[in-house]
Amino acid sequence: MAFDGHNIWVANSGSNNVTKLSSSGATLGTFPAGSGPFELAFDGANIWVVNNGSSSVTKLRATDGAVLGTFSVGRGPLGVAFDGANIWVVNETNNTVSKL
Repeated sequence: MAFDGHNIWVANSGSNNVTKLSSSGATLGTFPAGSGPFELAFDGANIWVVNNGSSSVTKLRATDGAVLGTFSVGRGPLGVAFDGANIWVVNETNNTVSKL
């Protein structure tokens, strides 16, 4: 899960999408991601979705869930963090870290 300052985002690994929930728990939308979305991060404007099954990260605009891009990373991505400037992804299968 991730918090964007207003809403909660939840990765739905079995459905290959993410759901945006209001603070009251109401569903605001469900948006596509790659295969096996696992972990999420918020960078101040966008939600970054780690797709464990497709070795990629999907960038969604937080305001409307629009897909802004999908980026390849190492195999078996499991974790994601935003450091204020970059997105960092931990790739379990390769024992590497990707910087986007």
